[in-house]
Amino acid sequence: MRKFLVVLDDSRECLNAMRFAAMRAAKTGGGVQILAVIPPEDFNHWIGVGDLMREEARERIEAHYEVFAKWMRDRQGIDPELVIREGEAVAEILDQIRHDPDIGVLVLGAGADKKGPGPLVTQLSKTAGSLPVPLTVVPGSLSKEGLEAVC
Repeated sequence: MRKFLVVLDDSRECLNAMRFAAMRAAKTGGGVQILAVIPPEDFNHWIGVGDLMREEARERIEAHYEVFAKWMRDRQGIDPELVIREGEAVAEILDQIRHDPDIGVLVLGAGADKKGPGPLVTQLSKTAGSLPVPLTVVPGSLSKEGLEAVC
């Protein structure tokens, strides 16, 4: 089964990427894998404090994931898979794609503000020609109706 890999973060555009991945997976008989990456700099503290912070980050990710997962199950009939990795985001995304041969498409949301599309879109689009899977960039300003029309 082909999976749509979508990155879970705290950005506003993440919502559209999640919606797009779930709608496309539902229409094509695919699945959704949600990847959350915990940056390494979050844990450069004393060992005990770093472990506690890592656990709190995982709990926040799991709670955030459950909101998206419930919507995907209820509205799209998709039961997404959560993967949590630690490291630099781009490296972890590429490593996840390399290690899961079922991933067929990487879906990212692009920011709609003056800061640009966001660091992941910027970095990964520069190397899009050498990515092992297609990259789909979903505009963060696209409405739900617009998403439904595209999917």
